[in-house]
Amino acid sequence: MARITLDRPPLNIIDIPMMEELAEALTEIEARLDVSILIISGSQRAFSAGVDVAAHTPDKVEEMLAKFHAVIRALVGSKKVSIAAVHGNCLGGGAELAMVCDLAHTSELATWGFPEIKLGCYPPVAVTALAALVGQKHAADLVLTGRSITGREAAGIGLANSVVPEVDLEHAVQDAVHHLSQLSPAALAITKKAIYAWDSIHFDKGLARAEKTYFDELMKTEDAQEGINAFLEKRAPVWKGK
Repeated sequence: MARITLDRPPLNIIDIPMMEELAEALTEIEARLDVSILIISGSQRAFSAGVDVAAHTPDKVEEMLAKFHAVIRALVGSKKVSIAAVHGNCLGGGAELAMVCDLAHTSELATWGFPEIKLGCYPPVAVTALAALVGQKHAADLVLTGRSITGREAAGIGLANSVVPEVDLEHAVQDAVHHLSQLSPAALAITKKAIYAWDSIHFDKGLARAEKTYFDELMKTEDAQEGINAFLEKRAPVWKGK
């Protein structure tokens, strides 16, 4: 078993250097024949409150999405069974990271959400894959409203496998690890590949299209620039609808 702990206090905001570290860690873990299970966790306060908003500016957004989606693609394509252990805030890119793990266990006190629409943006991984997890209506609700939900609601709609009291989360994760560790690593890797064989085709194409729309259409709107600037300037956005 291997574990990646997101550690950028206080909210584990994912900036470009962290994306590079994550990609490197995933590459190292993938090469280890003695590891078949990967846990990804954060802190008690936050799994991750998302990708650094400052990295969404026009001069950085292409690099940011390329590096973040490289992490997502590495996780989706990994032969290791991945488990997200979610405490606290699990928002935006943090929620995208958790949702592409094979299994997810959440504290009932956790807060899940995809708030990008409030910045005049959208979450490309979620628009690509969230509906397959929770259904079209739940996905549209979360992505279009940007509202947050509790860990209990997240588990209820299929974003997590189980919801437990805060103090029991690590126990739930270790129970899953114990069960998986009794199984054949080779069989787990091949079975995981088979499970996602159909979905991965659509995910690759869908994410590429979501990225293209993000660059070619969304980032050319005045509202997207206004949303990012308003957040960075700590003021309410003034939408123009164009």
